[in-house]
Amino acid sequence: MERKLFLKPSMVKDFVNAASKCDFDIDVASNYRYYVDAKSILGILALDLSKPLKITYSGYNPDFEAYLRTAEQAV
Repeated sequence: MERKLFLKPSMVKDFVNAASKCDFDIDVASNYRYYVDAKSILGILALDLSKPLKITYSGYNPDFEAYLRTAEQAV
């Protein structure tokens, strides 16, 4: 699956916590050039958070999906 998401710096910790509970890989891209592991808080903070991030993953976790829906509404 692929989703676009704006993340505020204050949301990064919760995003990484939600991603860490998944048993599949989640990649995050900024400007479609830089890819980092969604389970890396330093990796996420190194991205340009002023632009939408591309979240790519192949598994399903209901808690992660719920977090993404909540984050989309929060921005």
